[in-house]
Amino acid sequence: MDGSNPAVGHNRPPDPIDEALAPFSDAIAEAENWLDGEPVENEGQMKAVDALIADIRKAGTALASAKKSSTAPLHDAWKAEIARWKPTEDDIERIKKSLVALVDPFKRKLAAEKAEAERKAREEAEAKRREAEAKAREARAGDIESQREAARAQAEAEVSQKAAAKAGKDKPKGLRTVTKFEITSHRDLLAWLYKNRPDDIAAFLEEWARRNHRETQQADGLRVWQEKEAY
Repeated sequence: MDGSNPAVGHNRPPDPIDEALAPFSDAIAEAENWLDGEPVENEGQMKAVDALIADIRKAGTALASAKKSSTAPLHDAWKAEIARWKPTEDDIERIKKSLVALVDPFKRKLAAEKAEAERKAREEAEAKRREAEAKAREARAGDIESQREAARAQAEAEVSQKAAAKAGKDKPKGLRTVTKFEITSHRDLLAWLYKNRPDDIAAFLEEWARRNHRETQQADGLRVWQEKEAY
């Protein structure tokens, strides 16, 4: 082969990851040699490892810079496309919320009326049921009229039960039940949490201390200290 017909991909640009790490290939290889599970035992080894740490930090910085250069055009294109969709999405959401607000008062009123109608229907059905049971107990085996009266009462009770069931299903669409809350006493709620959910309190305190320990070192129940560690 004389090179006049190069293979597919012959002119492909180098991988930016490989380019970023190329100056540090020896340091990476040497670092891997050191990572055999044996700890550092003297100052000479310490200085050698510190030098490798410095090189690996530089490798990380170079890698981050290369990633930013490679991904920035993609990220910018993604942001531009998101921005193109957003006004229309926001407007559709605005229209939906406006329509919901428009119909909300009437739906609440209608739901209350239907709930009251359902309550009355169920009360009537319960009354008819009790009446039918009473008629059945009073009906005499040899008295056809009392038997007919008991049958009529039972039929009426069944009709009332069906009407109550139908009323229970007749609810406005697009209306949901939401659960809301209000803290009426922070002190009482905190006492309840200490008694019933101590792990939640502990998690909150751990996160609070993590965020605020530098500024509140004298807080009761909090110990703050400094110590040396490798980095």
